[in-house]
Amino acid sequence: MDKVGRYLEMAEPFHCDFSHRLFMGHLGNHMLNAADFHSRDRGFGMDFLNTINKTWVLSRLAIEMDEMPAQYQKFYVETWVENAMRYFTQRNFRVVAAPSGDESMDNAKVFGYGRSIWAMIDTETRQPTNIFDIDDGAIMKWVEKEKENPMSKLTRVQMDNNARLVRSIDTFYNDVDINGHINSVKYIEHVLDLFPLSWYKEHPMKRFDIAYVAEAHQGDRLNFYQEKDVEDDLSFKIRITKTVADSGEEVETCRSKVKFV
Repeated sequence: MDKVGRYLEMAEPFHCDFSHRLFMGHLGNHMLNAADFHSRDRGFGMDFLNTINKTWVLSRLAIEMDEMPAQYQKFYVETWVENAMRYFTQRNFRVVAAPSGDESMDNAKVFGYGRSIWAMIDTETRQPTNIFDIDDGAIMKWVEKEKENPMSKLTRVQMDNNARLVRSIDTFYNDVDINGHINSVKYIEHVLDLFPLSWYKEHPMKRFDIAYVAEAHQGDRLNFYQEKDVEDDLSFKIRITKTVADSGEEVETCRSKVKFV
């Protein structure tokens, strides 16, 4: 089995926005599914980990696109593990058009790339656990360091306390994923909803970064604090906090940055 997984997808019409191109949130879902398929096929997926009270959780994700796949367009999501450490793995993605006719994958159009960091946690304590304890560190035989990912590395989103509160929302059934907390992609969708349709008509999205700090659960209220990047008028930083339903305490859950062009 190859170290790189490749999964065929299609930009389904009801997964596309007003421009007839794939929503960023749905692309995020395709990437996370590819990560799950890749790890599952190679023996370290969530279905196995759940039997030993372990699971993968997404820690950080960045997606940088030159163009989104158009409606009905078939494309591949490729994914590979670039590095594995005691508590985290670095996983890359490439989004490429499905070749037509006699076209080879080498000449196929590349839409963009992604970078991510994943942690393995104990499902009972919710604390990080040693990845190399699983099957004597067998994950290392799947590490692929040679395949190129030209997008810049993940960076921390620095914010001060002057960001303004722009929205607060409640969380419900559809926000919760298989791990029982607010879905990673739901955060992306909620952040992108902060900008009106008129903005997207004039400013295509180039890159989305998000770092997850703490889990939120159904019933928590999410608060969105936004500030402009002082170095780029088309980049915005957003901090998300949760107001815990029982205590009313406000806790940061993640930070993100959106770059438009």
